[in-house]
Amino acid sequence: MPTTLPVAEPETQGQIETAREPAPRYHVILFDDDTHTYDYVIEMMVVLFAMSAEDGFRVAYEVDHIGQAIVMTVPHEEALEARQRIITYGADPRMPSSSGSMACMIERAAD
Repeated sequence: MPTTLPVAEPETQGQIETAREPAPRYHVILFDDDTHTYDYVIEMMVVLFAMSAEDGFRVAYEVDHIGQAIVMTVPHEEALEARQRIITYGADPRMPSSSGSMACMIERAAD
């Protein structure tokens, strides 16, 4: 007696496929101050995040002219790590008044 294999039924138009929502993303935001130079910001972006010097300059320019800049937008864990790297980068040796790293924060990006 021959055996029959079950036949897969095609999806019907009424079935809804559930998609997994992407993880929320977060901005890493750097804030302006008077104790860090453009060179410091550019160097920090190159060293910490492998940005080009041009992209580092863009961040420095935006921080200086707008008061803050989004350094990157990434998943939460990466944003926390990036913030930690910035706040532990240290003072700007070019500025005698610089006593520590630049201020930064993370903020959930709009969906």
